[in-house]
Amino acid sequence: METTASLDKAPFEFYKPDNFPKGLTRKVVESISHIKNEPSWLAEFRLKAFEVYEQKPMPTWGFIPQFHINIDDYVHYVGSNQKKKKSWDEVDPEILRSFEKLGIPEHERKYLAGIETMNDSETIYANVKKELTDLGIIFCDIDTAIKEYPELVREYLGTVVTIGDNKFSALNSAVFSGGSFAYIPKGVKTPMPLQAYFKVTAASSGQYERTLLIADEGAHLEYSEGCTSVQDKGTNFHTAVVELVAKKDSKIFYTTIQNWKKNMYNWTVKRGICEEAAHITWTDCNIGANTIKYPGIILKGDHSTGDVLSLAFAGSGQVQDTGARIIHVGKNTRSNILAKGVALDGGINSYRGLVKFEPSSKGSYSHIKCDGLMMDNRSQSHAYPYNDVSGEEGTLNYEATVSKIDDDQLFYLQSRGMSEDDAKLLIINGFCEGVTKHLDVEYSVEMTKLIKMILEDGKVIAEK
Repeated sequence: METTASLDKAPFEFYKPDNFPKGLTRKVVESISHIKNEPSWLAEFRLKAFEVYEQKPMPTWGFIPQFHINIDDYVHYVGSNQKKKKSWDEVDPEILRSFEKLGIPEHERKYLAGIETMNDSETIYANVKKELTDLGIIFCDIDTAIKEYPELVREYLGTVVTIGDNKFSALNSAVFSGGSFAYIPKGVKTPMPLQAYFKVTAASSGQYERTLLIADEGAHLEYSEGCTSVQDKGTNFHTAVVELVAKKDSKIFYTTIQNWKKNMYNWTVKRGICEEAAHITWTDCNIGANTIKYPGIILKGDHSTGDVLSLAFAGSGQVQDTGARIIHVGKNTRSNILAKGVALDGGINSYRGLVKFEPSSKGSYSHIKCDGLMMDNRSQSHAYPYNDVSGEEGTLNYEATVSKIDDDQLFYLQSRGMSEDDAKLLIINGFCEGVTKHLDVEYSVEMTKLIKMILEDGKVIAEK
């Protein structure tokens, strides 16, 4: 295997892992590839992406123009300077304490099939249970997959989300580091959810994990991830790319709970492709940050199906511009979009979705429902649906509601002995139930706690 180390590059020509400057240059891209000792085909993939990134202008859709983001203000690789561990006892105590606050060790003890933990730009903890290995399931970080399963990675990387798709896909393709890789063999079902955690700690840094999940014919893949950031100084930039490949008769269920700090810009590209009779479900929960994200599904095969379940909370000074993109290509395909958005303390919540029926998608059907809940008179809720029906036999249903929290409901609940905060929590939980009921029990409990924290934070801001 030819690696970047063999390409006549002296070590002094590259940046060191923990000493990257701000900004994105060819030297930054080459240095990341050199540090990871990557094969030449991947180094070429990165450099091609960098060229595309430089050529493409900043997108103008959504709320992007309002943010005035300068990518060169960020460090695009933050080395953890740590080798991957296989036991919690081996992890640095400071890092371990931060993950314990997230409940990861508890999850690990209880039921996790495998776990990947990423701190800034690198995966620091990797453990895959023997049960997965015995079933032939591959689950590891993307850097390990590149080294140990290069044929699989090379076959699928960049096939669902291409380098040239948009400026952010090119950015991630140039500097990605960390992220998950999974391959489920034909007819195999993950016995328990595969899980990953990503954490950002360094100020003025970018995090660019790359996740590639493949369910072979008849396989069943369940994957969950949690994301958080703990840095309050400066801002952070996060652009992940997630690619899902669902082969014939397979199923992929992907769940994300992103609990970023408000100083995070989260612009992520997520997309899956379904072959014949395959299914993909995105369950996407967004808290904190300024988020622009529209999980997508291409229903390529006949009788394929897809669901996007989206939940977003926009607080003070925040914009949540989320939604879904589904393309019907095959015959008799089915899709469902359920988007719930909550805005409080002057936050802006928007549903932005695209559902397209190609002429080939005869007998296909899509149902879209987006609901917005405003907790006060200062907040905003919007819906921007884009529906393109090119086929003559497709059917599309769309419904949307926007409402303000009902004062009569609050009064009634408070008259029954509930505090105002508990009454609001109950109303919001009921509003979000259509999405949260699809979460695992522990994630559902976590969501309730996070919603309560959002309300308490909003109350503090209002009192100020």
